[in-house]
Amino acid sequence: MNHAGFLIALALAAPLNAAPKLPGQPAQPTGFKHARITDAWATYSGKLTFGRGQTLALVDDGCRLSMPEWRAVIAGVPKVRVAYDAVDGDDDPKHEGRGYHGSTIGIPSSVNYKGKLGVAFNNQVAVVRGLECCHCNVKDSKPLAAALQWVLDNHRKHKITTVNLAPVDDKAHAAPVPTEIDAKLAALRQAGVWVSAPTGNHNYTNGISWPASQPNCFAIGAVRPGRDVVHLDRQRKVALLVPASATSSSNAIACGAAMILREAINKANYNWKTDGKNLPEAMMVIFQKTGQPVTDPATKLAFRRLDLQAALEHVYPLKKND
Repeated sequence: MNHAGFLIALALAAPLNAAPKLPGQPAQPTGFKHARITDAWATYSGKLTFGRGQTLALVDDGCRLSMPEWRAVIAGVPKVRVAYDAVDGDDDPKHEGRGYHGSTIGIPSSVNYKGKLGVAFNNQVAVVRGLECCHCNVKDSKPLAAALQWVLDNHRKHKITTVNLAPVDDKAHAAPVPTEIDAKLAALRQAGVWVSAPTGNHNYTNGISWPASQPNCFAIGAVRPGRDVVHLDRQRKVALLVPASATSSSNAIACGAAMILREAINKANYNWKTDGKNLPEAMMVIFQKTGQPVTDPATKLAFRRLDLQAALEHVYPLKKND
């Protein structure tokens, strides 16, 4: 082969070996790669919208809506669709207490700003202030219940499919703690709305934080980004592990993944009723059976770690030429 022929052959071969083009920079590059979120973006580009037409309710301690990430408008659609303060009963959820956890917890799931992308980067968010501080107490159940009731009352109007219930009480609960939120969680599950919460960040092995400890709320734990090593709070109720340095991030990532899986189920007309009696339960079953097995030496428990690409392939397999 002459030199010109070699160059032509090289040019033709290059795309086969090139890394898939991503739509932007992952908000958490190592964790997104580990959970195969970036693989899913590349594989399902042009087939899924990655959250468009769905709203994620961020139930936390408020939000600085002046942040450019939340003022963003993408293709004519504002990132923040609606805001509500269940503590004060108004539409301004800015925090009035000790921190702004709610201002940043939506980044891993939802950001779409200056090329930085969360998991379901085309979604919208509903910012719902449900308590004074994300490091909460069980006595915060009353305003949290009001926040969840607002989601129940408005989920159809605002296309809320998913709830990030972000607070943690930093205790090790081995069993549920009955409170006002339990009936709201049960109603949201029956309405087909995914609700999940972080397990906590103290490396407890005998319990997890409230409200992740509650029925009808998926408890999301963590592995170290880039390694299937379980860390932070965990016990038998943990439903899924996600690569992150804190469980608030792992839960945010899980919420974004749930929105993409829901879209794939709908697009492919997948019969989710073979997996669960309601859609959130079925989605978790799919995440678990397609996830990577991880055994925790400290607790001797076997968990599953999120593999978004595998979950999407399960419900929406693509033909070779797709």
